[in-house]
Amino acid sequence: MSTETLEFQAEARQLLQLMVHSIYSNKDIFLRELISNASDALDKRRLAALTDDSLRAEDPHIAVEADKDARTLTVRDNGIGMTREDVVGLIGTIARSGTAETLRRLRESKENKENKDSAELIGQFGVGFYSVFMVADKVRLITRRAGEETGVRWESDGDGTYTVETVEDVPEGTSVTLHLRPADEEDALHDYAEEAKIREIVKRYSDFISFPIRLGDDTLNSMKALWSRPRSEVEDEEYQEFYRHISHDWSAPLEIIQMRAEGTFEYEALLFVPARAPHDLFQRDARHGIQLYVKRVFIMDDSRELLPGHLRFVKGVVDAADLSLNVSREILQQDRHIQLIRRRLAKKVLSTVKDLMRKDADKYRTFWREFGAVVKEGLLDPAEDHGAILGIASFASTAGDEPTTLAEYAARMKDGQDKIYFMTGESRAQIENSPHLEAFRAKEYEVLLLTDPVDEIWVEAVRQHDGKEFRSVARGAVDLPAGQEVTEERSGAYATLLAWLNETLDEVKDVRLTTRLTSSPACLVNDADGITPALERMYRAMGQELPPVKRILELNPEHPLVGGLRSAYEERGADAELAETAELLYGTALLAEGGDLADPARFAKLLADRLARTV
Repeated sequence: MSTETLEFQAEARQLLQLMVHSIYSNKDIFLRELISNASDALDKRRLAALTDDSLRAEDPHIAVEADKDARTLTVRDNGIGMTREDVVGLIGTIARSGTAETLRRLRESKENKENKDSAELIGQFGVGFYSVFMVADKVRLITRRAGEETGVRWESDGDGTYTVETVEDVPEGTSVTLHLRPADEEDALHDYAEEAKIREIVKRYSDFISFPIRLGDDTLNSMKALWSRPRSEVEDEEYQEFYRHISHDWSAPLEIIQMRAEGTFEYEALLFVPARAPHDLFQRDARHGIQLYVKRVFIMDDSRELLPGHLRFVKGVVDAADLSLNVSREILQQDRHIQLIRRRLAKKVLSTVKDLMRKDADKYRTFWREFGAVVKEGLLDPAEDHGAILGIASFASTAGDEPTTLAEYAARMKDGQDKIYFMTGESRAQIENSPHLEAFRAKEYEVLLLTDPVDEIWVEAVRQHDGKEFRSVARGAVDLPAGQEVTEERSGAYATLLAWLNETLDEVKDVRLTTRLTSSPACLVNDADGITPALERMYRAMGQELPPVKRILELNPEHPLVGGLRSAYEERGADAELAETAELLYGTALLAEGGDLADPARFAKLLADRLARTV
């Protein structure tokens, strides 16, 4: 058959120009695309040979040849090859995608990298192949399908036309020769005829391709995909070396997780739980995520879509047999396969930590010390499994110096107790010295001490665990089982004082008696549904405008100061000195919980004057 000169469709020419000049952000990936296509061709030939032994290839491999003088680069394989119809159908029409609709979707993908409708064109010898025109001004492809007598030559300069010619004496497989453009460092166009650059690209993107990639007599890739080998066949030092390579952490990983999914959607994963938190764990612009491979071809370093944010410290690799990618293979699509991998990986990591709790307490304590605060961020996401996260969580507690799990807390609950009591604060010492704990300590009820900033938020979203309600000891009225209530008689005796204090103290929402206190005269509490002072400060620090939050002042009727204040009010009524005493009472309650006085100078003067009169 004679040589044919064919013209790209107008829309296909626009598509090609967009591919070459806009879609790919890194020109180096052209070689990754060619090697990936060669690997696919070798896989297809190996599969075909299972039913036709005559198609078996001797020494299946990929060869890369560079000629610096001629400025050409050739990638050659002895894979399945293509017929003339294959070439015209798959390459000549840009993977059968030369339509206005494809062009529109690609432009949208360029403008919005999160666009879920980006064209799914990777996976056949088509669009990815055209990345070669980023680095070449002319491309020649010569191919012969295994078992066929003749081959085909395809050539194009990428501008508007291409030629297709039937040729004789062509080896089985495919070779692609690029006539390279001059290097241009300003345009990030490197000299791809340099052996050092070729080695660098192959090592980065194609190191785990299962066929040898040869440059002369040298094999450039290791072909050692640890994630595809049984755990029993891999030495610990190999895992540690690989972990250091992908994480740049020279410590040994705390735990290694290997998993494989088979069936309609297949992937392999090799994950590592670090032994220490990176310094940028809580920085907004920190890089994190799992390395993504598709059929052992490197796609991206930090695929955040494959693990939820609260597991961002996990390092590792996911290698999928098939995955929806956009045309540049640089942005994952949010399809059901991605979500499936995400859920399974997250579940596997949490179950691994659960196993550590049972089998290796020291490793578990290290894990929670380093990563507990970030893991609890998952409690803020309604889509995450809160039960699984709380099942591996540990908290400081009034029961002892060591952190406790919720299961351990539940085992120590008193008869009749149906709530998990907690208090949030900036530090353990601050919480333990809080007057809010007095009644709980006196009655020996255990209280969780929550000091991480995220604790202020997740306790708002998660109301219960394993059928037991979370209850703050600094909110609402105390409802300890078998607690002593404030009698009607006692309430009546203090009614006039409470009414006067409500009128005098503008800073509070209400003043009432309490059984929460045993040794302190007063404390401040929130409504059952009110926000805590720490949460209020957090919102304001983020620039959110909030109305003034007034709290409830609770008085201990058993304390001499409160009793004396009632007697003084009954004897002489309200006067300036009594109002100052009320102000001091409120201020000491605020300071006792670590709060900030609105006017510290005034409080200090009132206190100094009062002390001077007692000397």
